[in-house]
Amino acid sequence: MYGVNTGIGEFSEIVLDDDQLRQFQRFLIYNHSAGIGDPAPIEHVRGAMLGRINVHAHGHSGCRPEITDTLVEMLNRGVTPFVCRKGSVGACGDLAPMSQIALLMLGEGEAYFEGELLPGKEALDRAGIPIPGLEARDGLSVINGSNVLTAMSALLLYDADRWLRQAEIACAMSLEALLANLKPYQPRLHEVRGFPGAVRSARAIMKCIDESDLLTGKMKTRVQDAYSMRSSPQVIGAAHDAVAWARKQVEIELNGVGDNPVFFPDEDLTLTGANFQGTPVSLPMELVGASLTMISVLSERRLNRLLNPALSAGLPAFLTKGAGMFSGMMLSQYTADSLIVEQRILSAPAAVASIPAAADQEDFVSMGMNTALKNEQILENAWGVLGIELMGAAQALDFREFKPGRGVARGREIVREHVEFLDEDRPLHPDHTRMKELVRSCQLLEGVETVVGSLG
Repeated sequence: MYGVNTGIGEFSEIVLDDDQLRQFQRFLIYNHSAGIGDPAPIEHVRGAMLGRINVHAHGHSGCRPEITDTLVEMLNRGVTPFVCRKGSVGACGDLAPMSQIALLMLGEGEAYFEGELLPGKEALDRAGIPIPGLEARDGLSVINGSNVLTAMSALLLYDADRWLRQAEIACAMSLEALLANLKPYQPRLHEVRGFPGAVRSARAIMKCIDESDLLTGKMKTRVQDAYSMRSSPQVIGAAHDAVAWARKQVEIELNGVGDNPVFFPDEDLTLTGANFQGTPVSLPMELVGASLTMISVLSERRLNRLLNPALSAGLPAFLTKGAGMFSGMMLSQYTADSLIVEQRILSAPAAVASIPAAADQEDFVSMGMNTALKNEQILENAWGVLGIELMGAAQALDFREFKPGRGVARGREIVREHVEFLDEDRPLHPDHTRMKELVRSCQLLEGVETVVGSLG
């Protein structure tokens, strides 16, 4: 029976005798603990452990309950294994990082407990958790699923949704500063086309602009604005739809049996297959990463219109009162552009980058961990790009003399709590970093939603 009394991968045809079974599980975990580099964040490791527990809870993994119970106790008592960030190819699951979790089942490896990195046995002893050891099937049952990349994806999707809602706030602030024609943001326009993300996005933008003087029709606007303005609901909406699909896939994976082999005890049946394969999660997450990059590009294009006097509907060049002596936010655009170029590089899909391994027994893998890792950096940059647009939009609104929408006004107030009006040139890197952290913290989102209601 594969993985119980046989070797794995290319060695799956080698049958082990009873005396070899326990030793095999130990050596399996040893040789698969082959990652490299810096430690994974604790929340990623805990998320992977929780996902693995939920796989076991279906009763199809064939391990002893002591293994699952130990994972539960480690979560409850705050014992988190040290896991290297890199080394997984996303099939047969996240073998390398999950094996570093499984080392704790042997009382080995390392783990964080109460803020210290300790030898695994010491961490378990301090927490009062017995060491279960590994019997037949136990080791493989801990490692044979894409739980790390799925946990990372679940956490990123939560952050991505909140980032997209802030992208709508930034959009609304820039639209008002640019004296936008508001017809393209009426939800009815998007309802007749039918994409739910676009309908959602248009409503969110209009919630922020509600009660603005721009809605009175007394202010002169263009008949049609540039695409970076008037197509924002369609573009941000497409990202919402991509996130929704990815969330559906991640939720299926979190609640399914990602394991191999899979046991059906009521039928006396064991099936081997590839339920560890990370592609069902990594493929939609590739789209999420590209979506975040796409919306960052859209944000930068609106920033460009705020800064360019030929496009800004009367705003001072580079949003400074002293053009020539001062350069205003000219270099802020450079910073945003550098972040976006990195995002574009990272948006190249890892899902098509499979490299065969294990003597071609594992000749197609998902590379889903690479997807998860690069998505983290894409989002990291996205916080910065959006923060710079928000800073520019607040600066531009301070030059306008009309009443903005309730959400837009609140957004500008929150920006001003963190960054002062750029009256004359100063070093901008502290402002950029504060704005990035403001977006990351979601304080802006929470403050605006307190005024206008949920943007979701």
